[in-house]
Amino acid sequence: MTRTTACADKAVSITYSITDVEDNVIEQHDVPVTYIHGGKSKIFPEIERALQGRTVDDHVSVTLSPAAAFGPHREDLTIAEAIANVPPQYQRIGAEVQFQNESGDVKTFVVSKIEDGMVTLDGNHPFAGKAVTFHVTVVAIRDATPQEIGSGEAMDAEGGTLQ
Repeated sequence: MTRTTACADKAVSITYSITDVEDNVIEQHDVPVTYIHGGKSKIFPEIERALQGRTVDDHVSVTLSPAAAFGPHREDLTIAEAIANVPPQYQRIGAEVQFQNESGDVKTFVVSKIEDGMVTLDGNHPFAGKAVTFHVTVVAIRDATPQEIGSGEAMDAEGGTLQ
């Protein structure tokens, strides 16, 4: 019997964890994420290449440099503001605030530090500037539907896109 492999026009469901350079787990996804192999997924190309030809229950580990993963940590996306100028609901670590630029683009900043009367807001991805390793397990592979192939994105039973 031939086993189905991850290849173009297949809906591939994976679980994964992300570790830092000290092998600490910094993110864990035990609920499967489904993407269309060769589609318009948000999966990193290096990971998709590593999954090519894999079957259910296969495991791959892919290490990405900061540039290939979440980008460098950009100082221009870090803002320090006097706590007296910050509304109370944003005076806690982890609080999120959205800013819109003159072009209408919206960016989420997270309160990353509060010290010495200053609140630091960071618009970088939490893993920006870090090398990370993705540990991926293939949990299911199926033929993608014509709609999924056309859109390049996995869909649920009602036709909505899956994450």
